[in-house]
Amino acid sequence: MTTRNTPDRPAFVRQQYAFAAHIRNPERNPSPEGIEERRMKIYRELFYNNVEGFIANTYPVLRQITPDDRWHAMIRDYFAHHVAHTPLFPEMPREFLKYLEHEHKPQPDDPPFMLELAHYEWVELALSLLDEKIDATKIDAHGDMLENIPAISPLAWPLSYRFPVHKISPAFQPKEAGGMQTHLIVYRDADFDVRFIEINPVTARLLQLFSGEDAVPGRAALQQVAVELNHPQPETVIQGGIEILQNLRKRHVILGTYR
Repeated sequence: MTTRNTPDRPAFVRQQYAFAAHIRNPERNPSPEGIEERRMKIYRELFYNNVEGFIANTYPVLRQITPDDRWHAMIRDYFAHHVAHTPLFPEMPREFLKYLEHEHKPQPDDPPFMLELAHYEWVELALSLLDEKIDATKIDAHGDMLENIPAISPLAWPLSYRFPVHKISPAFQPKEAGGMQTHLIVYRDADFDVRFIEINPVTARLLQLFSGEDAVPGRAALQQVAVELNHPQPETVIQGGIEILQNLRKRHVILGTYR
């Protein structure tokens, strides 16, 4: 890791770089001169324990299923080598997720679902902190969802995974992905609690059709799904879809329709 601790920098800046380098990776970087070892030990433990504790709290299931030695080796590698792009403490779990995605060297005992589980656990924190303003003037809370385009809450995130990440625990750790994807909606309710709903592929497809520049009204979306399913009775799909939409509106996943 480059510390940029070049000789042309002022002495106090070089001291700060040396201090930070030692804190992050004491095995490779010596303690700065003039600082008592007892104090450096306190700093090392304080910094590491704060980082490790915050990450463990954000990824509780990942922490539970990872043996202590593997967990601490992974956190120390992140702590020593990852270059964060934000100084904000609440963003640290996102930085750790980036580390897992791009920098972590896969180990033979890494569970195959590790990245998906980590993403799912990070989403809870991300939604709890999300500062998203909803422009109520553009939404009709009582609009007809069949004739108009349903408005999905920005606080509701449709997610799809190869593994059933919401069920993983010390007692359930699948060795390989199943034949079907797991579809979830993770959303923040009016009380700022983050909740999730497991949904079927039809609901997941509907949410896709209501998103983006090519979004279509509810009836058109349901008719398209009926065609994609090659369903012999399209009206049955539409009636079932109406119930799905009403349920999502009750949960404030759908806020109404766009005006």
